[in-house]
Amino acid sequence: MRRPAPAPHADKVAALVAQVKALRGQTVHLDKGGVHHFVPLPGDTRFDGRKLDVSAFREVVSVDPAARIATVEPGVTFAELVRHTLPHGLVPGVVPELTGITVGGAVAGCSVESMSYRLGGFHDTCLEYEVVTGAGDVVRLTPDGDPLAFGMIHGSYGTLGVLTRVACRLYPAKPYVALTYVTVASIEAFEAEMRERAARGDHDFIDGIVHGPGRFVVCLGRFVDAAPYVSSYRRVHIYYKSTATRAEDYLTTTDYFFRYDTECHWLSRTVPPLEWKIVRWALGGIFLGSDNLIRWSGRLAPLLGLKRRPDVVVDLFVPGRRFADFCRWYEASVDYFPLWVVPYRVPAPYPWLSPHQVERMGDDLFFDCAIYGKPNGEPERDWSEILEAKTFELGGIKTLISRNHYSPERFWDIYHRGNYEAIKARFDPGGLWKDVYGKLVSGRR
Repeated sequence: MRRPAPAPHADKVAALVAQVKALRGQTVHLDKGGVHHFVPLPGDTRFDGRKLDVSAFREVVSVDPAARIATVEPGVTFAELVRHTLPHGLVPGVVPELTGITVGGAVAGCSVESMSYRLGGFHDTCLEYEVVTGAGDVVRLTPDGDPLAFGMIHGSYGTLGVLTRVACRLYPAKPYVALTYVTVASIEAFEAEMRERAARGDHDFIDGIVHGPGRFVVCLGRFVDAAPYVSSYRRVHIYYKSTATRAEDYLTTTDYFFRYDTECHWLSRTVPPLEWKIVRWALGGIFLGSDNLIRWSGRLAPLLGLKRRPDVVVDLFVPGRRFADFCRWYEASVDYFPLWVVPYRVPAPYPWLSPHQVERMGDDLFFDCAIYGKPNGEPERDWSEILEAKTFELGGIKTLISRNHYSPERFWDIYHRGNYEAIKARFDPGGLWKDVYGKLVSGRR
């Protein structure tokens, strides 16, 4: 059967505006169809209220190779966007590592990856947003035309309006990525290697994996036209384990971008048979891959209620000046590995950060320290809360996709309440969506 021709973009926007106006006076959440990348929580209330159906916004509107700009609807996944742009020798500047992450999700939820040491987050490569507000207005936002509103859409987690179209820059790419793995034995050497490589700018990609105390790997990637061999980590073999044993590797560019997708980083190891080769070969198509693993976690969500607490899945953005302090504390106190580390340079302080938080950070280079699957059942301590408090102590920022524990006072000491409420009043005067604290923190600490 042929896929029906998509409705014109303007028609989809008009239909969405009609939905918004029909739902005035109620509280809604966005239903994009498919999986979402919030971490499942017991008794989750983030998706309470009426559904606002945005599942139609899944088309690549245009790719302009000469201008190096892609214009897409927010439900387009990065896997699909790369399929459209790579034949032109171009890719988005920052490609999040899971195939199902959407362009809209990357803007609203602060996506970074191994290109971020140079370019910042995906949102830092965006040129224009089209947004439907809670009042039913359609607004076009650019960094120059409305810098505050444009900057506040990033990191708003779907609480200010509905993205309906995004224009982003594209960057030159080649068919393959050559990887070099530099293994060092100390935190100091690990940080120094990443800083030196970032300063040189002689690689397209920089990230790191801490496999355990004294086992640090800096992963360096560069685009190449040809490869002597190509590895695959889509089914039987496991990418993150390969970085502990190899000195080099070659992947197709697409496989590099989504190298962590098969395991959803390393969450598959929470079910040990999913790391057995025979099981992966026979059942990998059903269970492996981020979309499958997220769907299964949703189906098994009632079992989370049997746990004292869900496992920790969180990204912590630690200022570069405090990175070694964090690593030493983490090794001594948390002792859960692998730890994924992504250097991330912030081009300028974001308007959703309070002046106090910008002063605390004291740096424009951050290290995203990503913790995936840390068991959290100890009765005497909650690692989710401990990690949140440590990040604040070090002047860092954590993503809000998992459990959050902030008091209102601390939350609004980190986030810029004045800027947020100014745009909330303009874009959502009737409170169609919960505010960011009410959606992501209140009632779920």
